[in-house]
Amino acid sequence: MTAAADFATTAEFRSQLVAWLAENDLTPTSDDHSLDAHQAQHLRVLKALYDAGWMRYGWPESAGGLGGPDILRAIVGEEIVGRGIDHPGPYSMLDVLTPTMIDYARPELAAEMVPKLLSGQESWCQGFSEPGSGSDLASLTTRAVQDGDKWIVNGQKVWTSFAQYATRCVLLTRTGGPDTPNHEAITAFFVDLDSPGVTVRPLRTMHDVDEFCEVYFDDVEVPADRMLGQPGDGWKLAMDLLPYERSTCFWQRIAYLYSRFDALIAEVKSVGQAVDSDMGETYLALHMLRCRSRATQHRLGDGEKLGPDTSIDKVLLAGAEQRLYDTARDLMPSAIELDDTEWRTEYLYSRAATIYGGTAEVQRNIIARRLLDLGKE
Repeated sequence: MTAAADFATTAEFRSQLVAWLAENDLTPTSDDHSLDAHQAQHLRVLKALYDAGWMRYGWPESAGGLGGPDILRAIVGEEIVGRGIDHPGPYSMLDVLTPTMIDYARPELAAEMVPKLLSGQESWCQGFSEPGSGSDLASLTTRAVQDGDKWIVNGQKVWTSFAQYATRCVLLTRTGGPDTPNHEAITAFFVDLDSPGVTVRPLRTMHDVDEFCEVYFDDVEVPADRMLGQPGDGWKLAMDLLPYERSTCFWQRIAYLYSRFDALIAEVKSVGQAVDSDMGETYLALHMLRCRSRATQHRLGDGEKLGPDTSIDKVLLAGAEQRLYDTARDLMPSAIELDDTEWRTEYLYSRAATIYGGTAEVQRNIIARRLLDLGKE
């Protein structure tokens, strides 16, 4: 396999990837749009990309990668998802959870586990949200109590994407005492979901895709060496993880939205309808989002630590996504309100764009307080 250093430019990397994709047909083998089919295709694609080396670029050699800048993996995600080869939902977990494992797990654990995720041998999920926490992540109540060389976990998580397919979970728990400040009382673990006491229940949503799950932990034993970082590092881990949701994995989400925009233009033209100004505004929203995301990618590539500034990326993504599907509803109302189409499913899902990954209200508060220094009022 070619080392990352052998690519003179990112353009050359993209060019060779595109050529490889042209020679290796990874398009879905059926028209099945179910979640099961998406997951099977996801694992198939990861295995092929990993075996050919593409999935290893942008990750450190210590964790089974081939090195190179982070933007290389953003390019892979953009090409794969933008071409409809993989779905953005399961693919996004790679760029959210892999950096967390590399940064916080014991080096031996990261070296063992990361290749399993990148190669499609396993899927993982993120156990953060809880029924009583909402946007106040620091108030979580899932508790871990130390018992010799293991920890006993009890509690419940909710809105856990793809947990029904996951082998393991990056889990936030409360470990501090009653006098410990919330942000210092949270500890993260890497939990095997086949452990006794774990129950996963998919949640029915209005768009009829059971992506989200609730996960119960009843006296679940977790080895002490599965702790990510040190006791009390959970809040720091969460704050380091969340910007990744708004950086490398954003490119593949943006690529998917661009592909749906192209599909919308094609459908509108096929019925002889004119492309109106709403389409232009949608394109501008997508283009502005990608420009902002590109700048974020290059900051990450330059070694900068991502922080509250990625809340701007999240606000722009939510706005662009909802504008796209609002435009689709305006131009093809029957496809969304009357017909059981992919457009209907995606329109309903887009309503959550201002909620998932941090609500729009929370993101704007972060921008106001931490970037503009406007205070709490």
